Amino acid sequence: MVSNTPLLDTVTMPADTRGMALGQLRQLADEVRAEMIDAVSTTGGHLGAGLGVVELTVALHHVFETPRDILIWDVGHQAYPHKILTGRRDRMRTLRQGGGLSGFTKRAESEYDAFGAAHAATSISAALGFCAARDQRGDNNKVIAVIGDGSMSAGMAYEAMNNAAETTKQLIVVLNDNDMSIAPPVGGMSAYMARLVSGGGYQSLRKLGKTMAGALPKPLQEAARKAEEFARGMVTGGTFFEELGFYYIGPIDGHDLENLVQVLKNAKEFNDRPVLVHVVTQKGKGYAPAENAADKYHGVVKFDVVTGKQAKTPAATPSYTKVFATELIKQAERDDRIVAITAAMPSGTGLDLFGQRFPDRTYDVGIAEQHAVTFAAGLAADGMKPFAAIYSTFLQRGYDQVVHDVAIQGLPVRFAIDRAGLVGADGPTHAGSFDIGFLGALPGFVVMAAADENELARMVATSAAIDDRPSAFRYPRGDGTGVGVPDFAEPLEIGKGRILREGNALAILSLGTRLAETLHAADILAAHGLTATVADARFAKPLDEEMILRLAREHECLITIEEGSVGGFGAFVLQMLAERGALDRGLKVRTLTLPDIFQDQDKPEIMYAQAHLDAEAIVRTALKALGVDQATTNLRA
Repeated sequence: MVSNTPLLDTVTMPADTRGMALGQLRQLADEVRAEMIDAVSTTGGHLGAGLGVVELTVALHHVFETPRDILIWDVGHQAYPHKILTGRRDRMRTLRQGGGLSGFTKRAESEYDAFGAAHAATSISAALGFCAARDQRGDNNKVIAVIGDGSMSAGMAYEAMNNAAETTKQLIVVLNDNDMSIAPPVGGMSAYMARLVSGGGYQSLRKLGKTMAGALPKPLQEAARKAEEFARGMVTGGTFFEELGFYYIGPIDGHDLENLVQVLKNAKEFNDRPVLVHVVTQKGKGYAPAENAADKYHGVVKFDVVTGKQAKTPAATPSYTKVFATELIKQAERDDRIVAITAAMPSGTGLDLFGQRFPDRTYDVGIAEQHAVTFAAGLAADGMKPFAAIYSTFLQRGYDQVVHDVAIQGLPVRFAIDRAGLVGADGPTHAGSFDIGFLGALPGFVVMAAADENELARMVATSAAIDDRPSAFRYPRGDGTGVGVPDFAEPLEIGKGRILREGNALAILSLGTRLAETLHAADILAAHGLTATVADARFAKPLDEEMILRLAREHECLITIEEGSVGGFGAFVLQMLAERGALDRGLKVRTLTLPDIFQDQDKPEIMYAQAHLDAEAIVRTALKALGVDQATTNLRA
């Protein structure tokens, strides 16, 4: 019976759902969906994926004894309903805010978040680790991994599935197919067959058949096994997963709670091999604006619940991503060897615009960064000019390929590294903190960082012109500074920076978009009679040694600034100065980097202030290095 009293008010933990009848579960799902829509309307975040798994989330927590039974979500975009049901409902309106809930699963946040996630295709591998640990201890708790069909394009998922049957006999993988890319829409017959093949009656019959087949000669035994699996595969599409050692159930309607609950209960009883439950869901389910949107409201800013209208304001300046895409299109119009590669992020990287102009020269390889890098290497090896546009945080996934397949062979792959530096609400899992260090360590690489839109356009042109070695240019999330971009950008001279302002008290050498804060800091220092030379390095590799040695020679103090981790640009500068003897005369060098921690989400400007990479922090560093009494200095001048 459906209650007029909100059921969600009675749920403080998943155990509260386990005594509920089917009608109550349906009511609870409706209330969770409404709560999620209302919460995300005030915070922004990933909406569509969570709406699609409301019923699945309710069913999982109803059937399994979480947190004793381990539930692992892939990526984490879809985990908002999970957070609501696991004691975090009262904090949902702090989602992705400073000091609030993470937008992804996070071990430090709840015992129900068994494994942190934000990158795709990790859930099955992690779940298999939990299974092995359980089996080693002799426990009998269940382990469930939920993975989307998009993540199944990543090789890591198949590596884990290939290893699963050899590692454990008890693992449940739920394939959340919200794009219907594996199976067609399902109806009553599919749901009936899924319940049938997962039920005890069919299992008993199957075991009887196996016993009978055991008396047959070996060739006939194998033929009987394949015939049974093929017959079931014709109805359910499970032959592929069977070959990986999984028992396949599905596809089933992921919004039909009656079938979901029964099938999950049946899957819970499997103890002789891993099982895969294939559920088909609708991204954005239950909220008309999301259902009708092309992207199903995958990621949204604050919005009006009634109309679905998002509170986006027109940008005063183009985003760095758009500047990159626009310049790449200009370059490609002049050079038909230029092609572009994305790993399932065409709109995020701006390659949707490139794809509209050059559909036959745009490749989306899916969530497969390792493949993307080596694919680009193959293109480069055969004379093409590939631009691989990949977020900094995701390029980490293809680092071995960058080293082995690109750098060692000296192939001219061009890496457009979006989301460099801190990224605000997405927090540490998506921050572009490490690419300067890990690319700058590779022999022969050209590594650039844009200070503004014009510099970014010139770096696209520079990479297009480099045809004898790999190159990369990095740029942040968000809008530019308002600097104009020429109709066609001229390439930079490799390894040459620029000096923007001359001074005599100290030198400040910036790499990337902290240049604006550096100039502001120089203004504050000048107001107190301390003039600073301000330079834009442009290149982390190769360094402009001539310019840097001049700065070191003519100033008492040199400060380097970068939107990257310890061990990056500042370390490269120090290494060069040490090798050239520039530190022997007592030069004071200070390297300002991102802190040696993983910073939690907040507004970008707050995060950079916390990282001591804003103008005030630069001024404080300069004054301390110069021995000036800061108590008498107005840092906000």
